Amino acid sequence: MSEFRELVFSGVQPTGNLHLGNYLGALQKFVALQDSHECIYCVVDLHSLTATMAHDDLADQTRSITAAFLASGIDPKKNIVFNQSQVLQHAELAWIFNCVARIGWMNRMTQFKDKAGKDRENASLGLLAYPSLMAADILVYRATHVPVGDDQKQHLELTRDIAQKFNNDFSGRIAELGYGVEMEVGEEKVNGFFPLTEPLIEGAITRVMSLRDGSKKMSKSDPSDLSRINLTDDADAIAKKIKKAKTDPEALPSEVDGLAERPEAQNLVGIYAALSGVGKADVLAEFGGRQFSEFKPALAELAVEKLSPIAGEMRRILADPAYIDGVLREGAGRAREKAEATMKMVREIIGLIDG
Repeated sequence: MSEFRELVFSGVQPTGNLHLGNYLGALQKFVALQDSHECIYCVVDLHSLTATMAHDDLADQTRSITAAFLASGIDPKKNIVFNQSQVLQHAELAWIFNCVARIGWMNRMTQFKDKAGKDRENASLGLLAYPSLMAADILVYRATHVPVGDDQKQHLELTRDIAQKFNNDFSGRIAELGYGVEMEVGEEKVNGFFPLTEPLIEGAITRVMSLRDGSKKMSKSDPSDLSRINLTDDADAIAKKIKKAKTDPEALPSEVDGLAERPEAQNLVGIYAALSGVGKADVLAEFGGRQFSEFKPALAELAVEKLSPIAGEMRRILADPAYIDGVLREGAGRAREKAEATMKMVREIIGLIDG
């Protein structure tokens, strides 16, 4: 193989309802990527066990994320859509990567520090090793690109570190078996089995903040449902939440610079821009100098127009769990074939006897 075939991988954890921030920041981009790339989209249900093993509704949450994928426009025939736990090769490669990664690397992960808090000794080993499983999710398909947000950039850097160490450690064996791609690492050439996966950033990153506090990111875990627009919200709920969204008393500015010290205005204008596919400057060219009492109804109308069809389709899909399970099962079969092809070579590179 002279080069790695371009492939996009992304996973979404099945915890809580997906919301407008997830749609604008991820799902909308996933849909666009399927027109230009080979894509694999995964519901990473094993990752949801890292914080707590006990989930009353894990299966339903997994189906809900899958329904959001499909309702947003991801084509399960064109792409592979599946849940992680059905492809055991993810866990197998994660163990191998646990033996490649260094404890110091894991201890530097800021997300572990944030989630474990002060009681790190009581955090699960799975939470510490989370990035190793994430690396396996990506590299078991030898994916070349991953769409990432700010909170996952450090994990992707670790994925690259793990891939590079594996490539360095087994460079001779990879070359001997003819499984590698010649890569330059600094001034050194190695035979790389795994690509050094690149972050994929398509256009401007849409960071959607809470409707109740423009300084906080819109979140599935916020106790106030008014803080977010869920993808399952109907038209009335969407309009109500935008009407109640926090604002300041000033009129909208005519220039983007005028949003700098106004987080709620910045957020609502950003949402309008993202939903309409234009820049903030274009939004302010139309609404600059006008009060929120005029802007909010226009934003609500646009949000209902864009999101209500997705919500309706999600409800339709969720009413047929057998269909969702069929999509996941078919996707898992296709994913398993690709993952096992990788693992056969990994076992041979390492020296594991494969019966």
